[in-house]
Amino acid sequence: METLQPDDPRQLGSYRMLRRLGAGGMGRVYLARSPGGRTVAVKVVRPDLAADTGFRDRFRHEAEIAQAVSGRYTAAVVDADPEAPLPWLATSYVLGPDLTEVVTAHGPLPEHTVRALGAGLAAALQEIHAAGLIHRDLKPSNVLLAADGPRVIDFGIARAVDGTRMTQTGVVVGSPGYMPPEQALGKDVGPAGDVFSLGAVLAFAATGRSVFGDGAASHAAMLYQVVHGEADLTDIPRPLLGLVRACLLKDPAGRPAPGEIVTALAPQGVEGVLRDWLPSAVASTIATHAAGILDLEAPEQQPAAGGAGFGPAPTMPGGAHTPAGTPAAGYGHPPAPRPGYGTPPAGTPSPGPGYGTSTPVTAPGHGTPPGATPAPTTPLGAQPGTVQLDGGTATAASPSRRRVVSLALGGAVAVAAVGGGTAWWFGRNTESGEALAGAGGTGGKGASGEPAAENFTTPPAGVAPQPLWASSASEDSTATDVPLLSCDGLLLVSGDPLVAYDVKTGRKRWSKDGICRAGAQLLFHGGKVFLGDGDYDGYLVAYDVATGDEAWRSRLGKRLSIERTIAIDDRNVYVALTDYGQANSATRYRTAVAGISHTTGKAVWLQHRDWGTKDYDVRGSVSGKYLVYADSNYNVTARDTATGEQLWTKKIGDDWFWQPTVANGLVFLPGDKLTAVDVETGATRWTLSPNGRRGFNTPTVIDGVVYVSDHDRGIWAVDVENGKRIWLSTDGDSHRPPETFLKAGTTLYGASGVLPNGGIFALEARTGRLRWFYDDNDGDVDAEWQMSLSGNRLLVTHGPKIYALPAV
Repeated sequence: METLQPDDPRQLGSYRMLRRLGAGGMGRVYLARSPGGRTVAVKVVRPDLAADTGFRDRFRHEAEIAQAVSGRYTAAVVDADPEAPLPWLATSYVLGPDLTEVVTAHGPLPEHTVRALGAGLAAALQEIHAAGLIHRDLKPSNVLLAADGPRVIDFGIARAVDGTRMTQTGVVVGSPGYMPPEQALGKDVGPAGDVFSLGAVLAFAATGRSVFGDGAASHAAMLYQVVHGEADLTDIPRPLLGLVRACLLKDPAGRPAPGEIVTALAPQGVEGVLRDWLPSAVASTIATHAAGILDLEAPEQQPAAGGAGFGPAPTMPGGAHTPAGTPAAGYGHPPAPRPGYGTPPAGTPSPGPGYGTSTPVTAPGHGTPPGATPAPTTPLGAQPGTVQLDGGTATAASPSRRRVVSLALGGAVAVAAVGGGTAWWFGRNTESGEALAGAGGTGGKGASGEPAAENFTTPPAGVAPQPLWASSASEDSTATDVPLLSCDGLLLVSGDPLVAYDVKTGRKRWSKDGICRAGAQLLFHGGKVFLGDGDYDGYLVAYDVATGDEAWRSRLGKRLSIERTIAIDDRNVYVALTDYGQANSATRYRTAVAGISHTTGKAVWLQHRDWGTKDYDVRGSVSGKYLVYADSNYNVTARDTATGEQLWTKKIGDDWFWQPTVANGLVFLPGDKLTAVDVETGATRWTLSPNGRRGFNTPTVIDGVVYVSDHDRGIWAVDVENGKRIWLSTDGDSHRPPETFLKAGTTLYGASGVLPNGGIFALEARTGRLRWFYDDNDGDVDAEWQMSLSGNRLLVTHGPKIYALPAV
């Protein structure tokens, strides 16, 4: 939750805005209050959607229907103005956290709580379906827990947005792990689809994890599991197991109706099972949350950014406000960062119901050593509180007070011991909000380029550095399993929209909707990034990295459709495609791979693959004259990059969803043993046994050393030539081990995959000794950690959260 900015409205209709909750696909969402004291969440449509007549018609229709849903277990739509210049909609604000937050903080819920939760959610679906709506995105973050029962949010209105998005890109809208198989396959979704999602939500509440794979390598793998695999129902209480299993049936016709679920879980009525339904710790959390919301008051009118000469934002028709000079196509000029402060990464503002936030925060973060308590930091503009420094307390009464405290630290580096833990604080320019480089640093001033000559001070052993800046993308807008791209002073994070962030400040340099497919990797060469077209029409498109503008697009033929990019080298982009001109049935077409010149966009070669191979499952790497890729038929294949000729193919283990590592003339295969095969012949050169430990994850090769983690949380350094172990580190075995590695100077950095206790590791490259471990304490176990180096800045993502750490 953030204080209002100069370009935020102060009033919409009769509602006074209190705070900004976040932003999402439809627009911004605010916490507001009516003249009678009712607290609501007001969602304001983006200007580009407001200008779309078709969207307005859908919005008006869905808002009218949603207002008819007035059940006890939904967050009711209480008001709307679809005719306003920026249409808005107000829903009841539920005084409680969402299910994800509760399970993260308190763990799996007891059986009686899950039973009551299921009864309330099934009753909510009855109410929604009776109004002619289908939710289509029921997931833990769309379920709020209040003292008197659960509430379902974000029903109905999502269809207005999805209608636009589906028309433009043809992508499947929903949340992997919670959408039903028919939705994942792009088929029509009926009420039974919401029942499948309900089963997945109840399983999450009972187990604390997604039953379709917290550790899945990507959204694509999770969707594959939803469609073809079976849910892991381990740890679900036996009395609930049959019902959850029935909800998760692949065939929609076999799933129970919401009314049947209510009868099964609450035969004496839903209200009866909701009496004292929450564990005491959860009830206490809800009470604290509610008290904080009820105490909020509307902020005083603030002058617009720019200082004297800019008065309060003028009122637009319909009650919206916008500052003078606001561009018609956006939300106005971005506000200047608040002076040197913001919400720390561990306390990144919670999104409003169903929404994230995309506002960069130039702020100190929580670099906390293992087992320590993160240092609290109060954002500027929050309610008065205390800031603890060196064991003392100081009243956080005003920005000037904060500035005095900051300057008292010398503008360089200080260690603050807070709450038993240690955080490493970097000095920053509190007038401009730009992050400084630390003692002797160059600062963050001037036009951005690749950071150079920044002199960050090394923190003490065991103490993680603080982020130089933090930002957050919209919820569910990024592909968390895709490596980051940093180039030309920019960080690109795969997702829709595709966004380029300035690596020095964290501010958005450009953002493009609809150009990046779900899970698309970012291949870069010569100032361009290469993607399959966002409309899924089979084109390869080159975009200028500096501006996001399209440079060229290419399609190899009317019946040849590019499905996925594989890899890139100095000459070509390598792609997987479908040849619709070759079919052995009405639905089975032949696949192929091709090399496309990234200067001309023309095919250099095209080679068909064997019948039965798929067009979406190829992951590969290129090294010298070899293109090597793995596929879901459990093959690894090597081709000549000049001609596409297949050199060899061989079977791999039972896990195909990994990207082959190719270096020093070898291909490295993970599994029960680490195997190195000759890239030219496919012959085995050496194998490494884990010596009693379980098998290996995907390795990384840097400077002639193979770095790889094992399934017992150990980290190995191995000689690339002979497979001999150099060192084995278990220093970080209390954390989820890294699965990708980078090296800067004498430090080896590692990023964990998904599951709890993940984060960023810094180790001495020569010995494997752990120097520090960084965790944002976010608790999102469904999101992978990714990292990239830009100069001596380590750019990191954890789900939608984005950080810049000093590479120290």
